Amino acid sequence: MAKKKNNNLEAAAKKSLKSFEAKQNVADHRIAVRAKDNRLAIIVTSAVFVFALVSQLVYFNFGPGISPTACITQTTPPVVGGRPTGATVPDASLSECRDWNGSMTINNKKLDITLHGKLAPQAVANFVDLSNIGFYKLNNCHRLTTSGIFVLQCGDPNGDGTGGPGYSWGPIENAPKAAEGKTPTYKKGWLAMARQSNNGVSMGSQFFIVYADSNIPDDVVGGYTVFGEVTNGLSSLDSIINDGVAGGKSDGKPKTKTTIQSITVK
Repeated sequence: MAKKKNNNLEAAAKKSLKSFEAKQNVADHRIAVRAKDNRLAIIVTSAVFVFALVSQLVYFNFGPGISPTACITQTTPPVVGGRPTGATVPDASLSECRDWNGSMTINNKKLDITLHGKLAPQAVANFVDLSNIGFYKLNNCHRLTTSGIFVLQCGDPNGDGTGGPGYSWGPIENAPKAAEGKTPTYKKGWLAMARQSNNGVSMGSQFFIVYADSNIPDDVVGGYTVFGEVTNGLSSLDSIINDGVAGGKSDGKPKTKTTIQSITVK
């Protein structure tokens, strides 16, 4: 009787072990399948990531994001006297190496403008940034020249030629060239950055509008950065120009108070 009982227990144990082994085999199979699936998922995910990365690089470097022939923007901070000026100078990449269109309102007269980010990336980045933060709003144009050189100079918050945005930058970009022995011509409608004489890293916020072709000589560091142009409405400045310079001079404060109401670009 005892022997039969033992045989029954042994048979039950074998059956239980066989059942356990079967379940374990199923579990092992599932684990193996899951691991295989995980490896496959990793491979697929990696492939998707690589594809997305390549697609993004293609878009931003070769597709509609940025043309492969776009300008190379400044990769080091602008300098003054050989020293970095810090993070206050807008990065040249802000120009996006493209044309920006907008308008400038002076004495309630609208001038349409275009900025050339590909030709003068640092100047355009600077002008766009200052315009977007409202730096030029209610800024007075402090200088008018009416003999030899024909420009209206603006962009100084002090209104007397001494002010700026609190930083300076360089070097000169996109200055016109002339044949040896000749003086470069700045064309009617051009927008160019003002700077100190003989100092190519002294640009800030001041700029000038060329209202008639002007022969402006280079100094020891070169010419003046041309960053854009007035495309329509330049004649709205005629009344200011015709009133001339205060005191009857040919270079100085405009007789007519000249104020920038706004500048918008996009």
